[in-house]
Amino acid sequence: MSGHHHTHADDHGSSLTRRGLLAGAAATGGLIVLGATPGTAQAAKVQVAPGLAAGADRASRITTGTTLVHGDMHNHSLMSDGDGNPDLVFGSMRDAGLDVAALTDHATLFAIEGISRSEWNRAGALADAANVPGTYTALRGFEWSHPLLGHANVWFTNNYVDLGGASSMGRFFTWLTGNGGVAGFNHPGREILRFDNFTFNSGAREQMVSMEIFNRGDDYLFDGWSDTGSSPLVACLNAGWRTGLIGVTDEHGTNWGFQEGLGRAGLWVTGNTRNEVLNAMRARRFFATRVSGFRLDATAGGVRMGGVLGITAGAVQFQVDLDRGAEWVGKPLHIQVLRPDTRAPRVVDVIETTAGSVATFTVPLNVADGNWVVLRVSDPSRPNPSPGPAGHPCNDFGVAYSSPWWLQP
Repeated sequence: MSGHHHTHADDHGSSLTRRGLLAGAAATGGLIVLGATPGTAQAAKVQVAPGLAAGADRASRITTGTTLVHGDMHNHSLMSDGDGNPDLVFGSMRDAGLDVAALTDHATLFAIEGISRSEWNRAGALADAANVPGTYTALRGFEWSHPLLGHANVWFTNNYVDLGGASSMGRFFTWLTGNGGVAGFNHPGREILRFDNFTFNSGAREQMVSMEIFNRGDDYLFDGWSDTGSSPLVACLNAGWRTGLIGVTDEHGTNWGFQEGLGRAGLWVTGNTRNEVLNAMRARRFFATRVSGFRLDATAGGVRMGGVLGITAGAVQFQVDLDRGAEWVGKPLHIQVLRPDTRAPRVVDVIETTAGSVATFTVPLNVADGNWVVLRVSDPSRPNPSPGPAGHPCNDFGVAYSSPWWLQP
């Protein structure tokens, strides 16, 4: 799409140069994977890098039994089209104060040479060396990459696939269902065919757990609107997918974890381990933000975000906990209630609130109007750099998105 070509073919020159740099880095640097300890996932406060917000406490004000962890699930290195030594990825993100981190280099994308078998194994070894159960979750993943259909991150598999093994969305979904793990739609709408316009595959529904709503500095609610006139969020959820919403940095440089204002994910876990992170992803118990240290928890009729409401119609009470610590106390925020429509989400209510508070409000919902609902948190004082239709309530600056709820059909 216009303004988002993201061409990387000239980042490193030839593959020989890339692999030569990798070999040299390994010979001189070794496995540099552990950095300063940010604290445990269960701690109320964590150590974070200078310039990033210490942020909110990790305990929700409206639910019990889980703890908030901050993660970045989409990062690159010299093993595909990034600039940095993969040995440094996990240590950098831990030093930055993240609790969950993934290295997701590309599978081969024509002109971009992706990971080899040895590099896939190397990524696994780096993640295993950095992983500290209870404190820091390090994950290996990969980015299946098609130049027209789109890109998809895959986590928690023992194998990877490129276009040689999965050259279409259908073949990718077949591979995914045969190999386990979970996956997500990346920067949706950047590539022109947009996952065959999110054509639904019932067999892959449970494994396609996420859609990136924040990638780098972009808000994909309306990104590309001037070209397509269609919100990726609406297209994805209306097609039948049950994806949570996630934010990522998609880092291709060497500042893994340290950049403010880029996408991040908040996951509500029972413990900071790989298994519990996987459980949270499967439950869609996570939110997207592009603000470090931000806390969002939300329930609808007592059901956590990512869940199914056991109703087809009725007035539903929402509770929303928003916080970013002392520096944001009292900051005006809006909560926008997003419901289905044909091209852009319909905003059925806007609740004025402030950071550091719990908002309680009731919204009438009816499955006849569509089976999903999403909460968008915005800063009304700033414009959306990727606006949608003129006058739309979401043309202000997006701060965070809840994962959806689904009404029982």
